[in-house]
Amino acid sequence: MKICWHRSPIHHLALWAVAACLAVGLVGGLSVAVAATPSPSSSAGQAKLILHVGWTREPDNLNPFVGYSATDYEIWHLQYDLLTGYDAATLQPRPEFAQSWSHSPDGLVWTFKIRPGMTWQDGQPATAHDVAFTFNYIIKNQMSSFTGYTDGISKVVAPNDTTAIFYCSRPKANMLGMWVPILPAHVWSKINPKLAGTTYPNNLPIVGSGPFQVVEWKHGSFIRLVANPHYWAGRPKVDEVIFETYQNADTMAQDLKTGALAAAWGIPPAEVQSLNSPSVKSISYTSIGFDQLTFNCAPAPATGNPVLRDPAFRQALNYAIDKQTIATIAYNGQVNPATSMIPAGLYPASLDYHWQPSAAQQYPFDLAKASAALTAAGYPLKNGVRVDKQGKPIKLRLLARAESIMSQASGKLITGWFKQLGLDINFQTVTEDTLSGQVYNTVKGRTEPSYDMFLWGWVGDADPNFLVSILTSDEIGMWNQSAWTSPAYDKLFQLQGQQLDPQQRKQTIWKMQQIVYDQTPFIPLIYNRDQEAYNTADWTGWVSSPASHGGVILCGEDQTDSYRLVHPVGATTTSTSGSRLWIVWIVVAAVVVALAAFLVARSRGRHAEEL
Repeated sequence: MKICWHRSPIHHLALWAVAACLAVGLVGGLSVAVAATPSPSSSAGQAKLILHVGWTREPDNLNPFVGYSATDYEIWHLQYDLLTGYDAATLQPRPEFAQSWSHSPDGLVWTFKIRPGMTWQDGQPATAHDVAFTFNYIIKNQMSSFTGYTDGISKVVAPNDTTAIFYCSRPKANMLGMWVPILPAHVWSKINPKLAGTTYPNNLPIVGSGPFQVVEWKHGSFIRLVANPHYWAGRPKVDEVIFETYQNADTMAQDLKTGALAAAWGIPPAEVQSLNSPSVKSISYTSIGFDQLTFNCAPAPATGNPVLRDPAFRQALNYAIDKQTIATIAYNGQVNPATSMIPAGLYPASLDYHWQPSAAQQYPFDLAKASAALTAAGYPLKNGVRVDKQGKPIKLRLLARAESIMSQASGKLITGWFKQLGLDINFQTVTEDTLSGQVYNTVKGRTEPSYDMFLWGWVGDADPNFLVSILTSDEIGMWNQSAWTSPAYDKLFQLQGQQLDPQQRKQTIWKMQQIVYDQTPFIPLIYNRDQEAYNTADWTGWVSSPASHGGVILCGEDQTDSYRLVHPVGATTTSTSGSRLWIVWIVVAAVVVALAAFLVARSRGRHAEEL
């Protein structure tokens, strides 16, 4: 840390005073994080303004064609603009890379006007030609991470720098809800598509058009992003964002309390209430998604237990899961039990995509009914052991993630209930990488999942298309982790994708959720309630999304408003400790005066003795 002092007759005394003050601060637990290098927008001698954000799960890959976790998407949206974004308050489409749009009466041709004068972070022009390149690259090379969004688009052309025209093979209901980062053609056109979808690392510093640029990643420790001074919506109010990776969520919560972090994502549910204070606000909010128990429905030669290919077996297990107990115990009461794929209340009442089964359709928790249903389906109990149709004991592996204490707690509960049915359950905790390897196991180019059951969760987009796409046959090997197929479901998915009338589309999506509820390729357990906490004493400008529900502040991946707009209370030019900094300088001044007086007194005493 470098501190510049104006020269004065007692500047040497002041330096000793600062050293003494820092020593006192260290002993007393005071800490102020001041960056040493001036920011581009700061005058000489001013320090960078850094937003420190904690999380417990870092991205798995910074390449948008390879990564898949929620943290990946969070980083990508800070790095890249989407064609159209999402309004933070309402989750409705808003301009982003494109500033306006229109479509033909038949919905087959969409014209987007691209913002003039934009640049990539390396200074090259960002134009409609980049939009055309991005979508055509995905379509031509079948880049599976985003083909669910480009489905129905035949081609994209750019007649000039500010116009991108999309030609569709059918009306496309989610045209304004495509979560596709716009990529710079001058960078990605040089990347072999086979490498882009597999091993290309997306070298740092990444080139994008978003409000921030990823410049440094120390695996297991932090990711550092710097503000884009030429961002079309205005330069962010902080110079850098540093995402700090924690192995222990409790340690992260403590760092938030001490002010070492400005915000944190992934707060343990048990910490939500205890973190609330005059300086920190913690929230638990419903996000677009759910946590689920997934079954391996893949046919042979996949190595999942064959009983899981039987819908009747899977349906019976619904009765053996007490979702309310899971919500209460595993999630500390911070979530709601789930029924279908899309949470209730996220959309206006007239357009709520959530399907709610009737009382007669629901599966109440009833172990006796579960046992009877298994027996009726051909899986009887013999001497307390549940056997398959060949008379062999049914053994199932259940996997939970080491990175999620909620997943582990849910797994223990489910294991107990399933064992009461006479099932032999081998419950294991594995890392996400290990679990992904089993879910996406491939043999000679064929997807052969090598698990029985696992616990994980889904996070969707503001538009429901992604969540209902994950179980389509086309997504086997990618998002369809169950490897489940249903021609009726696939047909309805295609239909909803063409329905420009929101009410008609809602009815179709309801039917799709009912099929999943009946066939049970997975069992939605709870609706995600993510936990965040953020400093309100030192920082202001936080943006809630959706506003009406007191929703996500930071890690929602659909909007970047908080990162762009947050700034210290009082607009200081230093660090994450914001308004606390003046207290430190008061202490410094007091010590300076006291030490100066002490040294002057000692000096006078010596002169007196010498005289």
